[in-house]
Amino acid sequence: MAERPHLAVIGAGPAGLAASLAAAVHGVRVTLVDAGTEAGGQFYRQPAAALGARRPQTLHHQWRTWERLRTGLDGQIAAGRIRHLPDHHVWCVERESGDGGFGVHALVGPMQDDGVVVRADAVLVATGGHETVLPFPGWTLPGVVTAGGAQAMLKGGLVLPGRTVVVAGTGPLLLPVATGLATAGAHVAALVESADPRALLRHSSALAAQPGKLTEGARYTARLLRHRVRALVRHTVVEAHGTDRLESVTVAALGTDGRVRPGSERRIPCDTLAVGHGMLPHTDLAETLGCALDGTDVRVDDEQRTDVPGVWAAGEATGIGGAALALAEGHIAGRSIAARLHGSAPDPRTWAAAARARTRLRTFFAAVDAVFAPPVGWVEQATDDTVVCRCEEVTAGEVRSAVGGFGAGDLRTVKLLTRAGMGWCQGRMCGPAVAGVSGCTLTTPRRPLARPVPLGVLAGVSEEGLPALSEEDLE
Repeated sequence: MAERPHLAVIGAGPAGLAASLAAAVHGVRVTLVDAGTEAGGQFYRQPAAALGARRPQTLHHQWRTWERLRTGLDGQIAAGRIRHLPDHHVWCVERESGDGGFGVHALVGPMQDDGVVVRADAVLVATGGHETVLPFPGWTLPGVVTAGGAQAMLKGGLVLPGRTVVVAGTGPLLLPVATGLATAGAHVAALVESADPRALLRHSSALAAQPGKLTEGARYTARLLRHRVRALVRHTVVEAHGTDRLESVTVAALGTDGRVRPGSERRIPCDTLAVGHGMLPHTDLAETLGCALDGTDVRVDDEQRTDVPGVWAAGEATGIGGAALALAEGHIAGRSIAARLHGSAPDPRTWAAAARARTRLRTFFAAVDAVFAPPVGWVEQATDDTVVCRCEEVTAGEVRSAVGGFGAGDLRTVKLLTRAGMGWCQGRMCGPAVAGVSGCTLTTPRRPLARPVPLGVLAGVSEEGLPALSEEDLE
């Protein structure tokens, strides 16, 4: 009997889970490789069992969906159709010579000092996204965290980032973060949103196609009102204050031109600022494989195929759009992969409902992106001594000098002149800020490695090859 085709899914968030289940049900052997210690990704992040959380569902608004995914995953693992490799940090995916398959290279365990490779016939990139944080004076103070970081602390560790919190920035993520913190007992002193959510009303067709999103937003708003959280719409944080740690923030109103209205500043005491300005896709692995991008998103067709044969992508890697869109894209990808690996053309009618959901959600989030864009005047608030690259401690003034004094015209040249983007994050976090301050186009550099790799692991790849995971290893 011929061995079932093998799919490697990178990422166990909503997209990766949906794809794994769809492919496994249709006769594909799946290896689910994920950096997390538990499946679910950031959206379905769970507290460790040792914490003894009695009602973890109170931190989620799609708990039933998660339960269905978890039950399905457990069943497929028990049946031997899916193998889940948690705490495996993928640093490279390459096409292997000979059989045309792929090698998925990962570092294992919390120390990440040992390497393994998973060999597969096809790969799904479901690597999610990361937050964008735009700099302002004081943003490097202890007590300033990303909005997603605050949410991760609460969901995964049942820990409040502080007692008195200001949630600020722009985007739909701010609502669940503020609500979750308030429900868990933090005093949310203010929700500071630089956009005006009422502008969504101008996108009536997109809203009409997603009434559930309006209901979801209304529920969050009602909960914030119950907790007496003050909402400051069309406001932004202009400075964080403190000596050894955060003590307060100054917020100001924004005019219709997106710039701070003089005289509107007010100071809010707090010990924590959870701030975020939207998200960007994780595309490192897709780019290593040579996948084309549309802007910052991995380009895919109606089957979620990239332009590299044998490689699919789904979820936030193809464009930020939330869990429901990721689930739809993951299901489509899983069905497509199963058909293609079995040597037949897939029938789009088998995923028609998911395709309709995908269309509606992409339209909705295009409207969200248009409304919840960072204020155009944020660059003016980054003074010359404001750090924009934390890894290398590069200031906005140094970036401006690279452009004005030395004629840098692109991010690569700015990096060479200032070291901005040469640190541990390799520009993933500071890229948007450096682009904004320099006036250069934000581009995603192609990196051969998606994360730092020990030299010993690299030597094993180049000289002898890393050990492939056998069936016994995966048991």
